[in-house]
Amino acid sequence: MSPTLRESCGVFGVFTPHEDVARIAFYGLYALQHRGQESAGIASANGRHLYVKTGMGLVSQVFDEDDLSALPGHMAIGHNRYSTTGSSGLENAQPCLIGVADNTLALGHNGNIVNAEVLRSDLEEQGIEFSTGTDSEVIAQTLATAPGTWEERWSHMMRRLIGAYSLVVLTTEELMAARDPMGNRPLCLGKLDGGWVVASETCALDHIGATFVRELEPGEVIRITEDGVESFQAAEPKSAFCIFEYVYFARPDSVIGGKLIYPVRMKLGAQLAREHPVDADIVIGVPDSATAAAVGYSQESGIPFVEGLVKNRYVGRTFIEPDQRIREMGVQLKYNPLPELLEGRRVVLVDDSIVRATTTPPVVAMLRKAGAKEVHMRITFPPITSPCFFGIDFGTRWELIAGRLNEVEEIRQYIDADSLGYISVDGLIEAVGEPKDKSCLACFTGDYPVPVPLQMDKLALEPAGGGDRREFVRLESVPSLSRRP
Repeated sequence: MSPTLRESCGVFGVFTPHEDVARIAFYGLYALQHRGQESAGIASANGRHLYVKTGMGLVSQVFDEDDLSALPGHMAIGHNRYSTTGSSGLENAQPCLIGVADNTLALGHNGNIVNAEVLRSDLEEQGIEFSTGTDSEVIAQTLATAPGTWEERWSHMMRRLIGAYSLVVLTTEELMAARDPMGNRPLCLGKLDGGWVVASETCALDHIGATFVRELEPGEVIRITEDGVESFQAAEPKSAFCIFEYVYFARPDSVIGGKLIYPVRMKLGAQLAREHPVDADIVIGVPDSATAAAVGYSQESGIPFVEGLVKNRYVGRTFIEPDQRIREMGVQLKYNPLPELLEGRRVVLVDDSIVRATTTPPVVAMLRKAGAKEVHMRITFPPITSPCFFGIDFGTRWELIAGRLNEVEEIRQYIDADSLGYISVDGLIEAVGEPKDKSCLACFTGDYPVPVPLQMDKLALEPAGGGDRREFVRLESVPSLSRRP
């Protein structure tokens, strides 16, 4: 269920003849806010200097008019973060800015690097010092210190990195973007007023009036300069796109793989109705990610769809911490049932996933308390039994309810539903319409597209004694990298 599953960061880049790039980047990040709410940042360049502004919180909390005015230039990159490697602290906010001789660059990263510890150790042996606890800085240092032309440096880096990464990189002279050879996370290219835009999702292009051109290919790098766009293949592709982007991560108005997400989710719901029919009176979805699937279930089953749960969309991340009494209310802060629609009804409750099962039982209990006679849970993703190492925030099998409990019936009893049905793997593949051999299905099959460690420690790159230092202040610049004497 979405409240316990954290997104995997959003990246954005713009190169335009106009001077208002920071404002464009701001609205691009605003459209990608769903992909990360811990911190936000923008870096801009004017051909001579790089400027960076990062801060903790939502995009609207980090930037004001003065901040955007202090980010001049004709190109910029931006980043929304949810931490998967590195703590949720200001020092780990992106874009990260590093400098090695003439190779100063800013970088934003969506994904997770499996072998970041090894790469960081190698760089430290070369005298490189690190300012953050993120794998993103490891990527930036690897790229900045690689020898040769940009093509050679990108190829060198992609040979070394193992994991998922969609990247935006800014130097004083150009904007670059790249996807890892798996193409695990989305990244697209758009056209805007004589310039170019790159973004995690097409919804960001729509909001700023850009025209979608195409998605970047796995292992592809593009370089954007005043001469236009140059593309080259830095690594041999071996596609393994995260199928969960279709089910949950991406906004329903985004296009991925040539498909609008909303009707894909409707197909997921329809497939669920075929695989797990039930006698019921109404269908409701857990808003917002499961709404389209609930509509699809309703249309296929003939059971009326109603909005039986109302979501408070303003209970996101906030600087005001709830006291213990409020914290114990849990999902009541986020969802409110409509008793008049639920009283005495047999309810089909559709959701995108059950991960840790910390919020599902309270939602089921909430519906029962509001008068639901029966609650039948239907899930548009198979049981998640294995940790993700590519950018989703569960790193151990023990965190996963389907990893701890082997049978669906045990999970049904745990969440206290009258019945529980997960979509089948084949049903998921059919509804999404992507080839199984070009998709990453590891979180429910355990078959990873690249070698992975036994488990992931998101604080592995933090300094000793480090941790979640929640310094809710604004950062005017990011420390540059220095070499040991």
